[in-house]
Amino acid sequence: MPNRLADATSPYLLQHAGNPVDWWPWGADALAEAERRGVPLLISIGYSACHWCHVMAHESFEDADVAALVNAHFVPVKVDREEHPDVDAVYMRATQALTGQGGWPMTVFATPQGRPFFAGTYFPPEATAAQPSFTQVVTALAEAWDERRDEVLASADGIVEQLGAINTLPVADAAPTCGR
Repeated sequence: MPNRLADATSPYLLQHAGNPVDWWPWGADALAEAERRGVPLLISIGYSACHWCHVMAHESFEDADVAALVNAHFVPVKVDREEHPDVDAVYMRATQALTGQGGWPMTVFATPQGRPFFAGTYFPPEATAAQPSFTQVVTALAEAWDERRDEVLASADGIVEQLGAINTLPVADAAPTCGR
């Protein structure tokens, strides 16, 4: 059964049109749906030639049990970084600030307004010594949203505030002089 990506023009989005994850394309409709349902966004950003994007799609997004978990607790949004470099840039800055690294697939969890509260790149289907599985991340963040939403929202506000400070150039007190 195709999801909301079936009519996309992006080759990357079309690669995910048959996933059991009920993907939404990036846009106001996806954010409005998250607001209506009172659930966060799972924003997955990648591109058609990305090897690890295909790996994560096969391991997680094509899995019916993973899709059921994601669909129940999030509005999943798939973004082609080549189609939306502006969206990619914003969430890449957040991912790098939160993890110290970036890359694709980029996996960002955000409030219905799009404010990030957790981010990473590739998450494996099974936990490793270095990182949790994708389902562990999804489950933990769904529980945090349901049980400690005020903390999650405060964290998102703090992240957005810090990103704003990082991206603001300092203002000089006075114009530079030539030493006179």
